[in-house]
Amino acid sequence: MRYIKHEDSQLHFAQTDKPALKDNEVLIAVAAIGVNRADCLQRQGKYPAPKGDSEILGLECAGTIVEKGSAVSGDWLNKRVFTLCSGGAYSEYVAVDAAQVMPLPDEMTMAEGAAISEVYLTAFSALFQFGQLKAGQTALIHAGASGVGGAAIQMAKRAGAQVVITAGSDEKCEHAKQLGADHTINYKTTDFVEYFKANNLQANTIVDPVSGSYLNKNAAVAAMDCQIVMLAFLDARFAEVDFARLLSKRISFHASTLRNRSIEFKRDLKEQFISRFYDDLANGLFDCNIYKTLNWQEANEAHRILDNNENSGKVVMLVE
Repeated sequence: MRYIKHEDSQLHFAQTDKPALKDNEVLIAVAAIGVNRADCLQRQGKYPAPKGDSEILGLECAGTIVEKGSAVSGDWLNKRVFTLCSGGAYSEYVAVDAAQVMPLPDEMTMAEGAAISEVYLTAFSALFQFGQLKAGQTALIHAGASGVGGAAIQMAKRAGAQVVITAGSDEKCEHAKQLGADHTINYKTTDFVEYFKANNLQANTIVDPVSGSYLNKNAAVAAMDCQIVMLAFLDARFAEVDFARLLSKRISFHASTLRNRSIEFKRDLKEQFISRFYDDLANGLFDCNIYKTLNWQEANEAHRILDNNENSGKVVMLVE
């Protein structure tokens, strides 16, 4: 099969064998691939695949099941699906644990399916598993125009919460507003701590891929018993912390990544997401938030877009 190989920070096509299926897995003929910042970091040598996972890039895809392992029901064969992958999505075929696969609604395209799994499951985990967000509360979502940000906005609103986002341009703020954000803050022109003070806001749940200097600023806008969920550290790896403020507000701080979670965690996360939001997704109540669709021959361009932070929403590659 063909796959996209990363070498010297560049992407090019290469050939390899189809994946060998385990008993619990299905083989998906990949039709569309969601592009994520983690892929860019892995291409740069900064985010290696966990031991045992495929070295091929790609953490989510949509496609059609063409083979199954011995422990998997035959009902899955020929089904259109979307799913997380333990790497390997940048290829014609990928092997995936069958219990993590989700049926792609008939009304949705393969490109839309490829834009869902990584960002929606990451956002769901941050908001509801760790963030404990409830109706009537306020969520602060940094990088609100990103794929995860867009998914978080829509699920938080669907859950009955008020949503405040930060983003790096007026255009990205407007994009987030179109997805349902109640308050949008261009962090390049407005300090979000001052905005919170001026508008008498406090955050119950904070989803933060920025970290660094944002840690103390997050604490400044946090409500009592706030849950801060760190997904990355785009600003800086290290920061000084005002522990007195964390203690006085009883703030809980969670550092979470999805890629290196156990198979049991990912299965449970998928089931929770399906139970709560799949019908909304199937009924078209969520925007899949696609910024640009490219042919997978344009993989270097897809990565350039993410490297330069040009996108508002997801970049998806079609396999042709």
